[in-house]
Amino acid sequence: MEKRIGKITHYYAEPNAAVLDLRDNLSVGDRVHIPGETTDFTETVKSMQIDRKDVESAGPGEDVAILVKNRVRDGDEVFLMAGQG
Repeated sequence: MEKRIGKITHYYAEPNAAVLDLRDNLSVGDRVHIPGETTDFTETVKSMQIDRKDVESAGPGEDVAILVKNRVRDGDEVFLMAGQG
């Protein structure tokens, strides 16, 4: 089971970072699933930043950047994998 926690609002090709508009909590170490029209992969959150400052967790209403292994697109939804959070 997965829980929707936000959506992608921006992607930076260098350094492969995605900005998420969070609707729920997310922490370093959580595993997320990012499906989209041409996107579909899982990722363990290894680092997060808010306003270019490292954070360990973030909550609803915050925009957070995470490193991703694949390209994502604006509007792709982000789900927290079962057993996380």
